[in-house]
Amino acid sequence: MFRTALRNVLAHKARLLMTVLAVMLGVAFVSGTLVFTNTISDAYQKSSAKGFDRVDVAVRPEYQDSEGDKVGKAPALTQALLEKAARVPGAASATGVVSGFTAVADRHGKLVGGDWQSAGGNYWGAKDPRYPLTDGHAPHGKDEVLLDSETAKRAGYRVGDTVRLSVDGPVLTPTVSGIFTTDDGNVAAGGSLALFDTPTAQALFGKKGTYDEIDVQAAPGTGQTALKAALDKALPAELVRTTTGKRLADDQAQVISSSMSGLKQGLLVFAGIALFVGTFIIANTFTMLVAQRTRELALMRAVGASRRQVTRSVLIEAFAVGAVAGVAGLAAGVGIGAGLRSLLDSFGASLPDGPLVISPGTVVTALAVGVLVTMLAAWLPGRRAAKIPPVAAMSSVHAKATAKSLVLRNTLGSLFAAAGIAVVVAGTRMNADTGQGVLGIGAVLLIIGVFVLTPLLSRPLIAAAAPVLRAFGVSGRLARQNSVRNPRRTAATASALMIGLTLITGMTVMAGSLQKSIDKMASAAIRADYVVSMANRGPLSPEVEKKLAGTEGVTESSPLRNGESRIDGETEYLTGVNGAAIGKLTDLKVTDGSFTVGGTRVVVDEDRAKSYGWKAGSRFTAHFEDGRAQRLTVAGVYEGNDMLNGIMLDNAVLTPHLADPADMQVMVKTAAGASGAVKDRLEKALGDNPAIKVQDKQDISDEIAKMFTMMLNMVYGLLGMAVIVAVLGVINTLAMSVFERAQEIGMLRAIGLDRRAVKRMVRLESLVISLFGGVLGIGLGVFFGWAAGELLGTKMPTYELVLPWGRMAVFLLLAGTVGVLAALWPARRAARLNMLAAIKAE
Repeated sequence: MFRTALRNVLAHKARLLMTVLAVMLGVAFVSGTLVFTNTISDAYQKSSAKGFDRVDVAVRPEYQDSEGDKVGKAPALTQALLEKAARVPGAASATGVVSGFTAVADRHGKLVGGDWQSAGGNYWGAKDPRYPLTDGHAPHGKDEVLLDSETAKRAGYRVGDTVRLSVDGPVLTPTVSGIFTTDDGNVAAGGSLALFDTPTAQALFGKKGTYDEIDVQAAPGTGQTALKAALDKALPAELVRTTTGKRLADDQAQVISSSMSGLKQGLLVFAGIALFVGTFIIANTFTMLVAQRTRELALMRAVGASRRQVTRSVLIEAFAVGAVAGVAGLAAGVGIGAGLRSLLDSFGASLPDGPLVISPGTVVTALAVGVLVTMLAAWLPGRRAAKIPPVAAMSSVHAKATAKSLVLRNTLGSLFAAAGIAVVVAGTRMNADTGQGVLGIGAVLLIIGVFVLTPLLSRPLIAAAAPVLRAFGVSGRLARQNSVRNPRRTAATASALMIGLTLITGMTVMAGSLQKSIDKMASAAIRADYVVSMANRGPLSPEVEKKLAGTEGVTESSPLRNGESRIDGETEYLTGVNGAAIGKLTDLKVTDGSFTVGGTRVVVDEDRAKSYGWKAGSRFTAHFEDGRAQRLTVAGVYEGNDMLNGIMLDNAVLTPHLADPADMQVMVKTAAGASGAVKDRLEKALGDNPAIKVQDKQDISDEIAKMFTMMLNMVYGLLGMAVIVAVLGVINTLAMSVFERAQEIGMLRAIGLDRRAVKRMVRLESLVISLFGGVLGIGLGVFFGWAAGELLGTKMPTYELVLPWGRMAVFLLLAGTVGVLAALWPARRAARLNMLAAIKAE
């Protein structure tokens, strides 16, 4: 039986090629994902570990838990603490570290590096070992700065050039005093790093005389653990906590690994989809191969082979196919992993250098996935073949599946589909947190139900295409009959395409609907013409609002200033606003009281009002970060949203309690409204600052739309693998169907059907099956998009379902194109059959 199974594999090499390709693509996706993420993770970990080479023990502030009604604050790391740490036995030196956001502009005024990766810090002394200088000298005073070599190269700066940069708002124009190299992972990933002398960095980042961290280097002969113990003994435990450099490197590696795990899981999900689609092809292929060898298998049964041996012979074939596909997929996956890294580099996303990582786990996973998926998909056809009685098989009295034999399947499919619809609808009635899991379960049940029901659905839906097919004469009628001749085969072929289009359509519906809801939210909640913020969404200097308020044409402005407080024992962040102007800059629906902010009168959103049991006229006590308390009165309750929410009070009340006031945003209204000229005027008032974004409602909407578009393009690209696998499935099914119907095609040729008509017949059959899968996929995608939107609507009142008719038409056209392209080779093969040889074929 073993030799027979291997012989069958070698005898059907061409027929199994598509199956090998389908499995190979899925395995390549899995192994490529593992190679890519492992390589990037390893490179970042090694790069970040280098940054801790000169840190034996790090001293950081110990955040103090809030006691009573006081808001806890982290203690400052002072110069005295640094000097004390440097005198600890076993310490060779101590370095104070200061860091913060610093945006550097290139020569065209554009931001260098990413919004979140533009960093700044301090250069310690005249020669900081952390940052070796390649040119120039250490910075001195506020008029000098160092740039990392990558940033200097990208922006075109040299020593002596003037550079424009910003920390929290105002533009600075220091001179580049030197260029340095660094192992910082953010710089390696395309970010920027600017260094000032320590007093300047402390002043710029609002940490005068203090540090964010103190790095202590051990003297020769002193280990990290011993130095840590000495520091713990010498420094006050209530003020600081110490961590060894090895622990910091290990923690950083864990953070990098965790951040990469999300990417890895996301890519593996799409790889799983491709493999899932591939199972339909495998099952189809082995079903058809087994059907073609029914007499052969029956003869084996007649001469003594057991059912188990017959099933085992099919599984041995599947094992051989899966092993070949696994090895080929692993090799392709290594290429994909290397290609993805090169692709990101070509897009400007610089990555740390490092070798390609092909772990034993990747090899084992690739081979295991290839073999297991193939064997699982082939098990049912093999088991079904083994159950056919030998005499019936040899005499061909065993009948093919009829509509009657599908009754049980249709009943089960109906139950699954009905249960899936019921669970999905029930999930939409729940809140967003609890409904997600329910929605997922319902979606799985519904997809299983539709897949099981696909043979039943194929007849009426394909029959609906009959009027169109009649226009193609005999070829059209034959194509319709062939497409419903074997409902199970048609179902499996169409379902492969259905899965991919379901996901693509569902994501498109959700993205379009979310974009529309955010547009409505921005237009409904904001009356301001412009919203000004930092590029990294960090804090703005209060000077920004003052400059904007004094700009020609500005009629109203208000900063949104955050302040921490304690209310009823809970930490709550307050939003300070310009009480006189905020009502003219926002358009929030008031559900109780009035939107009045001034003095001790505040407004709160519905969620917080409900949480604390407040209504208009309620009074409460807020304990500010400086330890003082204030009685406040709720003047009104409003409907909050993702853009505006929380407790709003006048800045005249909040600001005196803040040690370092900073704004998150500034809202601006102008006499001329939003226009290009007004925007240019505001940007010039801020010094054409690279760190600050001046956005009108359309800019905010476009920024969000850009994110959705990027996400959708990634999804389309990743799901494209599943569509390619589905194309292979259609090709495979048609090719084997042509082989099965060789005698029939020969007879048709003999009675007058020419080669062109034979080609047309196969192409139309492929087109009908593909469009059938496309209609099912788009229908399911719209349903799931609606359900997910209903769930999101519980948290987003402005949510509105948007059906992208244009894109759905493109998806249907894509399905049709898949059908036409997939039929090219099988149609050519059918047309070239020798009619006499085909008629004599068994």
